[in-house]
This record gives sequence, C-alpha cells and structure tokens, in this order.
Amino acid sequence: AHAHRRARRRERESERRAELDQEYVAGFAKRVRELFPNCPVGREQIIAEHACQKYSGRVGRSAGAKTLDEKSVLLAVIAHIRHAETNYDELLSRGMDRPLAREQVKDEIGEVLDLWK
Repeated sequence: AHAHRRARRRERESERRAELDQEYVAGFAKRVRELFPNCPVGREQIIAEHACQKYSGRVGRSAGAKTLDEKSVLLAVIAHIRHAETNYDELLSRGMDRPLAREQVKDEIGEVLDLWK
C-alpha cells in the first residue's frame, strides 16, 4: 500500500514539474515576443521550446534565462536565427569551422534582428 502511494505521489510531482516547465516556456515565449514584436507569429514558441529544453545545456536553462533576462532571450533568438534564417548549418556541413561560419552569417543575423524588433 505504501509503495502504491509513493508511486502516485511521484507521478503527481512529475506532472506538477511538467506544468511548471510549460509555464516557464510560455513566459520565455512571451518575453521573446515583447523584445521582438515583429518576429513571425508562432516563432516565439519554437524559440522558447528549443532554448528551454530540459537537460540540454542551452541558454534557456541558464540562471539568467530563468529570470527572463534580456541577454539570455537575445542569445536564444540569435541561435534560432542562425540555424533557421541563414545558411550556417550548410556551411558547417561543408566542413567550415564553427567560428568562421558564425562570422560569415553575423551580418545576416543582425539584419533579421533589426526586422524583428
């Protein structure tokens, strides 16, 4: 009987953690929209879900991001733009070093950021 109660309690706690995590992702998405009001509709959710993925080590899991710090949100948006709006991944797949590929797409990222602000 005790094992059953403990299992049920763990299940409820897991559900609560998942609920809290969804609230955090929603808050992160809202912050993306506040900082980048011209971001394509729905993209803020994609950015938030990716950046805040549990156990990923991504910027959305950092202490600064937990407070919805502007710098952390900006870094998540930049990472998204780099992969979704530029040919960065193609450059990497052709063997270009990461720092050089980032340098190649830097201006393009800046242009998208300007459009989204």
